[in-house]
Amino acid sequence: MKYLVTGAAGFIGFHTAQRLLSQGHTVVGIDNLNDYYEVQLKKDRLKVLEPSEGFSFKFIDLADREGMVELFKTEQFDRVIHLAAQAGVRYSIDNPFAYADSNLIGHLAILEGCRHNNVKHLVYASSSSVYGLNTKMPFSTEDSVDHPISLYAATKKSNELMSHTYSHLYGIPTSGLRFFTVYGPWGRPDMALFKFTKAILEGKEIDVYNNGNMARDFTYIDDIVEGILRVAEKPPVANNDWAPEGGSAKDSSAPYYVYNIGNGSPVQLMDFVKAIEDAIGTEAKKNFMDMQPGDVYKTWADTDDLEKVTGHKPQVGVKEGVKAFVDWYREYYGV
Repeated sequence: MKYLVTGAAGFIGFHTAQRLLSQGHTVVGIDNLNDYYEVQLKKDRLKVLEPSEGFSFKFIDLADREGMVELFKTEQFDRVIHLAAQAGVRYSIDNPFAYADSNLIGHLAILEGCRHNNVKHLVYASSSSVYGLNTKMPFSTEDSVDHPISLYAATKKSNELMSHTYSHLYGIPTSGLRFFTVYGPWGRPDMALFKFTKAILEGKEIDVYNNGNMARDFTYIDDIVEGILRVAEKPPVANNDWAPEGGSAKDSSAPYYVYNIGNGSPVQLMDFVKAIEDAIGTEAKKNFMDMQPGDVYKTWADTDDLEKVTGHKPQVGVKEGVKAFVDWYREYYGV
């Protein structure tokens, strides 16, 4: 297969491209290498990918309409894995227009490319953030997600709505993936694991929000990638029994489906911190703080559908995954 992987220099995109290449697929990776976090880390990920046979990289912004049209027309992809986005909940409060450009206009460019070039399956990144004010646990794709509490979450919900429209109008199979707190080697510097590891190794305080009274369904990167690739092999089909009255939110009379990809087992934030301390061998200095705007208290994924459709069940626990990250961090930064 010939795949387009957007955000190929990003954390999840890099690992996804790497796995696809190891399976013998052809991968075209695109990225705009923006400076939301250190660009050198993105370039170093690309350095790992570029020697691989079957990989090519194109520097392009999703919002470049003409460039995206030409990319799809020239390359003629079989499948698209769309992972590029402006990420981060807190950053969306300070820089809202960055999210409109990347996550709304960019997603539309991908949908249009798929529409006009016979792409057989679009798999795209949504987020557990779409659950917003939901309190019923675990979060289920059967549930309504109409009350987001950050602009980032609202754009991800919008991506699901836009994808459903194109699945309905043009018959494009689309699968949305609601990721739950992804972590692991080559991870993002704005994520808790990276920030905590850096601070502890430098002897600095870590900021612990809501006084540590939070929980996340931390999901290791290898489990995420396995889920992505298994979903890619299972394009959704229209559910002919679906009806607007009482029909599930996860599928449709169009070839559309939404999955949770999480570990299915939430971990208390302080237990996560303890795993980092154990991996480093140093106790963290902690600065306990109030809850931040746009954050949620707890995430917990119901992953039954993912397991039922693909057979995938996450395998990596927090202690193992955190240690793998810390080992990578020490090697990459020489500390």
